[in-house]
Parts: sequence; structure tokens; C-alpha cells
Amino acid sequence: MLEAMRRLGNATRTLHRGMNDEGDTIGAFLVDAFHVLALFAIGASTVWSAAIAFFGMVAQGSATLGDILLLFIYLEIGAMVGIYFKTTRLPVRYLIYVAITALARVLIEMMGAEHQTGMDILVVIGAIFHSSCAVHIEIWILQIPA
Repeated sequence: MLEAMRRLGNATRTLHRGMNDEGDTIGAFLVDAFHVLALFAIGASTVWSAAIAFFGMVAQGSATLGDILLLFIYLEIGAMVGIYFKTTRLPVRYLIYVAITALARVLIEMMGAEHQTGMDILVVIGAIFHSSCAVHIEIWILQIPA
């Protein structure tokens, strides 16, 4: 009787270990599949949005500096998708680049508006400065090439 209980205990431990391994394998597959599908969706929507913005500029007959910076934002988002697709890591630096470019667009729009105060402009300039410092600190701490 004692031997039968020991065998049953070993069999259930083996079954439990096997079920955990299978669950981990299936879970890892589902996470990887979601990452790939999400990356394709983000990449496709980035290309689609960039194309619409570009053709809008063509239809308008000119492109402002804000329009060009918008295309740079799309470029950086595409680069982030590509880097994440290849390495499954997302460097914070690229997110900060997008933020700096978006803040530059805001600054350009503020400079064109007549009713903006000097304080609003200084706040945006300060945000750009701090974001730039964050990129340099990341590069300096991690010792990665710029």
C-alpha cells in the first residue's frame, strides 16, 4: 500500500511538472504571437498615417516645418518598431526622440501663434532641454554610441 502511494505521488508530481511546462510553452507562444501581430499592426498604421500625411502635403502643394517634423516622428516610430521586432527590447532613447520632435512641433506652432506668452514657450524649451539631457545621461551611463 505504501509503495502504491509513493508511485501515485511521483506520477502526480511528474504530471504536474509536465502540465506546467506545457502551460509555459503555450503561454510563451501566445505572448510572442501577440507581439508579432501588434508590431505588424503598429507598423502598418504608422506607414498608413505617414502616407496620409505625405499625400496631404503633396495635395496642399507645400510642406511646413511642422509637417516635416511629423514625418520624422513617423520615422522614429517605425525605427522603434523595427528595433523591437529584431531585439524584443525597446530603448527608451527612441521614445525620448519622439517626445523631443513632438515638442519641437509644438514650439514651432507656438512661435506662429500670436497670443502665446513667453512663459509657455519657456516651458516647452525647458522640456526639450530636459529630454535632451535624459538622452545624454542614458548614453553616458550605458556607454552606448550615439
